[in-house]
Amino acid sequence: IIKVTYNSINEKNSFTHGDWISGQVTVDVAKDCQIDSLFVKIKAKADVFWTERLFNRTHVYTAKEKYLTSPFLYTFADSSVVAPGCHVYPFAIQIPYINLPSSFRGSYGKIVHVLQASLGRSMRVTKKDSAYFNFVSRTDLNAPWLMTPQHGSKDKKMKVFSSGTVSMDVNIEKTGFLQGEGIKVFANIQNNSSREIKPKYCLYTEHIFVAGGEKTVNNYDVFKEVGEPIAPSTEQKVTRVITIPNTVEPSLLNSNLIKVEYGLKVSSSPYVISIKCLKYAERKLVIKNRQIWL
Repeated sequence: IIKVTYNSINEKNSFTHGDWISGQVTVDVAKDCQIDSLFVKIKAKADVFWTERLFNRTHVYTAKEKYLTSPFLYTFADSSVVAPGCHVYPFAIQIPYINLPSSFRGSYGKIVHVLQASLGRSMRVTKKDSAYFNFVSRTDLNAPWLMTPQHGSKDKKMKVFSSGTVSMDVNIEKTGFLQGEGIKVFANIQNNSSREIKPKYCLYTEHIFVAGGEKTVNNYDVFKEVGEPIAPSTEQKVTRVITIPNTVEPSLLNSNLIKVEYGLKVSSSPYVISIKCLKYAERKLVIKNRQIWL
């Protein structure tokens, strides 16, 4: 029997670039056993799978991507015979400073980081055991693009139960935020319509899965707020602070198969200004505006 375990380094039991993962491999044998090798590896990989029903046919989309295999090797002499009993082999592996995506599990895919121990024996099947751990990719909050202001604007002619136009010009002051911090939204709203309007704010996330040249997207609203009413034939400058929840999961922008993106929508029915902008790291929320679409 082989069992691999590791030691936590923080309350969230998470690791990042440069951290050392220490632990032990426990080998329990009932009789004398010849051991040829004992490997402990850090592995990181992504798997995506979903199906679609089109024209009475089921289309299957699947893809895999490997990011890392980093081994730690115990060497044994040719005459290494392990006596009956429980034997413990400590190890320590450093997570390399490479572009690794964070751990993630979603509806149609996952990114996992795992410790895998492999015990090689003469003329026997290799014994393996695995232990999953949570990896959080580190983001440099001093990067210049994180301080870039974001902007979106829209003019709309009212057609339903109203007449006139509504114009909105929306700005956020920067791109990078801490988890739990507020996004300060500045909006200049010209309500030249015949009815009262209320600005609405929505923080949302998109889970994007890619395979076989196709993609599927899951959308989730994270947080919603409604502002104060703006009377007809009125121009008003509105400032709203949208607090980012502490429970928001990390964004994923460095995987070819899975992406987690966030966006901020400012709307006043019947139209929406949408700023696609959020990226998140452990304890830190980074808003990245990849594009503005209206």
